[in-house]
Amino acid sequence: MKNTLKVVLLLVGSGLILYGLYTLFFPHISLQNGTDKVAADQDNMQSFAMICLGVLSFIGGVAFKKR
Repeated sequence: MKNTLKVVLLLVGSGLILYGLYTLFFPHISLQNGTDKVAADQDNMQSFAMICLGVLSFIGGVAFKKR
């Protein structure tokens, strides 16, 4: 049971970190007309929250190894 929870926390943490970095560096295009691209003004708080949750989950998975 401990090993399964450890693996799940590590995978979820890695996924959240990667998703947060992806949304931070590659913003979504809201309007595209020919060669003109208009990017939406976005608040990066959701990206930072995903990265923080991913780091916390990753640290929780690593902490199971030390028990």
